[in-house]
Amino acid sequence: MATANFTRDEQKLINVGQLLCSSDLTAGLHSHLTFLSVLNSFLSVTAFLENALALIALHKVSSLHPPSKLLLRSLATTDLCVGLFSGPVYVASQISVVNKNWNNCRIGLSAAIITGSMLCIVSLMTMTAISVDRLLALLLGLRYRQVVTLKRTYLTVTAFWLVSTASSAMYFWNLLFIVWYWIIAVSLCLVALIFSYTKIFFTLRHHQNQVQDHVQQPNQTNQLNIARYRKSLSIAIWLQLTLVVCYLPQGVAATFLSGGVSASAYRAWYYTTTLVLLNSSLNPILYC
Repeated sequence: MATANFTRDEQKLINVGQLLCSSDLTAGLHSHLTFLSVLNSFLSVTAFLENALALIALHKVSSLHPPSKLLLRSLATTDLCVGLFSGPVYVASQISVVNKNWNNCRIGLSAAIITGSMLCIVSLMTMTAISVDRLLALLLGLRYRQVVTLKRTYLTVTAFWLVSTASSAMYFWNLLFIVWYWIIAVSLCLVALIFSYTKIFFTLRHHQNQVQDHVQQPNQTNQLNIARYRKSLSIAIWLQLTLVVCYLPQGVAATFLSGGVSASAYRAWYYTTTLVLLNSSLNPILYC
């Protein structure tokens, strides 16, 4: 089994495409890559079509609060771009490996890493914003619509895209910058997600205990608001869980890959990246 190890200084300068697009690492993986290229082509098409339909549906929905709808539209847009850009260039790099066209492999793999890292971080930031949005809806009550405005949400979403685009462009300068950006961004988002949903859980539990202690029956309007809130909250939680299930295996595979590039780690990275593409096809189903 071919294995390549590099010092930290060498890893700073090495191009990922040059490292992974080699005959030594890909020997014996052609059948796997052929299967994955077909599967990923299908997932790219479904991700594009499903999210295009989701964006059309969200445009027609009038019951959602506009800032909440904008966050869902941003998430659907990232998934649509995965199907339109990241998926196809990733498939192209796999086909190039099968055909032993190493130059196209390096170009395709580099493009997939740049677009993929950008869209993944935007998705994670948007997921975090959705959790904070649900928390503010619970805590602010009637003041929620005054504080969470469409203009502020537009500025937030725009900042997500600009920061993620700029950080992904650092691939051409220093790949370690992207790695550290990923570590910091993911850590901050995870802290915000855990805090938001923990606070939501205890607030809802406290509200329920208050009702039971006073033996009060909430009015019909309040019951409808709580039921609607719980429904929107359950959708947000399912989106978060799906993201973790689809993204966590690739994070583990990337960790093994950074420790030493081997054929088995390389194969695991390709398979787990397919899970990331699958996530973009699952999210529109959860919107429904």
